[in-house]
Amino acid sequence: MESIVKKYQQKFRKIKDETSRWEELQSRLISQFSNVSSIIQRLQVIQDSQSYGALKCVEGIVDAVLVKQMDSLQAIFISMNKTMEEFHGIVSSLEKVVRDSRQLIKVGSTQQTVKQLKQRIGIKPTLANCLDGIKLLQEMHQSEYHLKLSVVSALPALALNPSGSGDLGALHQLLVDQPNIPREEVQNIYDMIFAEEIS
Repeated sequence: MESIVKKYQQKFRKIKDETSRWEELQSRLISQFSNVSSIIQRLQVIQDSQSYGALKCVEGIVDAVLVKQMDSLQAIFISMNKTMEEFHGIVSSLEKVVRDSRQLIKVGSTQQTVKQLKQRIGIKPTLANCLDGIKLLQEMHQSEYHLKLSVVSALPALALNPSGSGDLGALHQLLVDQPNIPREEVQNIYDMIFAEEIS
């Protein structure tokens, strides 16, 4: 039983590595979103020839500036999609950890009993704690990935209708907050799994 718990702790270390990568991607996505937001907010001003003052006499200036901004926007969208693919890779990796962790409770051809799953040895977590914790972390990240995907998918429509860019602030805050991954709850899971290392 104790050796299985140690194997679960290794799985949690792998999850911790994946979530460290998640945080790097989170920073990148926030930066990309901020850049997109800035461009979308400028589009309305750029399309107004009155915004160019003395430069409005330069032929094609409005179109040239607009094309340049749209090219930048397109490049950032491509970059954001690559970031989202990397988020998906982490979610897929966490799904594999969940599948593998379910296999750990099968010893040979016998499956652990409910009593064995809830059996505690000292301050080590139970097998049920390990299974539940891994599944919960995977579900949190999967839900957050879907939220991020929805937010990123909404951006092109906002770019086409810059007058509706008032929603950008709320979407930005939603990305920053990561509501599906409550930090306290995540920390509580790790504290429970690694209680013997903490004490």
